[in-house]
Amino acid sequence: MKKIINTVSGLLLTVTTSLSYAQQAANLDELLNQLEQGKIAQSEQNRLREAEFKAKLSQQDQLLTSAENTRDQQIALSNRLEQDFQNNEIKLANQSDALNKRMGELKELFGVLQQVAGDTKSKFQTSVISAQIPGRDVFMEELAKSMGSSSKLASIEEIERLWFELQREMTQSGKVAKFTTEIVLANGERKQSEVTRVGGFNLLSQGKYLEYINETGSIAELIRQPSARYLATAEQVTLAPAAITPFALDPTGGSILGLLVQAPDTQERVEQGGPVGYVILAIGLVGLLIALERFITLFIVGAKVSRQLKEKTACDNNPLGRVMLVKTQNPDIDTETLELKLSESILREVPKLSSRLTLIKIISVVAPLIGLLGTVTGMINTFQAITLFGTGDPKLMAGGISQALVTTVLGLVVAIPMVFLFTLLHTRSRNIINILQQQSAGIIAERAEAEKGA
Repeated sequence: MKKIINTVSGLLLTVTTSLSYAQQAANLDELLNQLEQGKIAQSEQNRLREAEFKAKLSQQDQLLTSAENTRDQQIALSNRLEQDFQNNEIKLANQSDALNKRMGELKELFGVLQQVAGDTKSKFQTSVISAQIPGRDVFMEELAKSMGSSSKLASIEEIERLWFELQREMTQSGKVAKFTTEIVLANGERKQSEVTRVGGFNLLSQGKYLEYINETGSIAELIRQPSARYLATAEQVTLAPAAITPFALDPTGGSILGLLVQAPDTQERVEQGGPVGYVILAIGLVGLLIALERFITLFIVGAKVSRQLKEKTACDNNPLGRVMLVKTQNPDIDTETLELKLSESILREVPKLSSRLTLIKIISVVAPLIGLLGTVTGMINTFQAITLFGTGDPKLMAGGISQALVTTVLGLVVAIPMVFLFTLLHTRSRNIINILQQQSAGIIAERAEAEKGA
């Protein structure tokens, strides 16, 4: 192949030289002479190339022979290694069979130990006891890996420590212990504080619940604490751990507590109602203020009327006194005229006694209707979320449903007390009016008897 390439190169060089000479020659004789000289030079060059190729031919044979020898050596080495590998596999299988026969029931025992170590590692990682006694999960993980990745058998010391850690976990889960460590506060600050551990259930510090973060091995204060009734018991346990104290513990180690702190409080419930909820509360507040003003007014008026009933002298600072003054101011009029004047006086007092009670009744009726409006609005938002995102994620529908239910609840919460307040105030108002009518009837009867006697 190399010889053919050299021959082609020589021919190309000859043609190129001939063309060059043709361009430089002045006539045919000169051109012929130039071509003759070029042919002689080309022949000499080809001869040198052939000599060089023949000289390297023996060297190429030596390289080929050396490569073949190397190949044969590597093939022999590969065959020998393959045979050794097969022999080693046979020996390994024989040794494994012998090991299994000698281990017998111990193999099952170590398998159970490995499984227990793996399960216990997960338990220790999330246990609040690890906040006080760290590093136990590391030992369990190393023991499980060493027994699973190789044929290494657990030593007596490792088995004893596994039993000891299990026993210590059970013992500590029934104790209330105190220890000092660094905790992360809700604002991100770190400080050394005394922590109270209630068995394997909860961590407390200064009357607040803590959580154990197993990824970092740190203890952090819950950003959001449960309701006050749980914090009160937590503070009692912190102050007097040796005494018998009612305490709300979390048997799941934090799962129930995490759900409990996510429950919205009263303010957040109201905020879920949105603008409609605020309107209902505003109306309820107005109704409550009116009811309070009416209750105070009717209470004062009722007290004055009661005092007036015990006195014979009429005073104009109460409705009954003003009705009785009609008799005093008109001593000579006939019974029918007196009756009309008393009726007129009572009619003047009735609007004062029943003032704004109708507004309370209206609020008791309107509040549920506004709550129903919020319910319809919330359901519209829910159906819009279903239209856009489907029903795959219930959280997308929770906002609309919350608004629908909260506004309904707020409407009922406002309406029910308003009904009771209206009934109470209306009854007190009617009682005072009845007293006025009774006294008016008595005055008329007394005047009629006087007229008949005369």
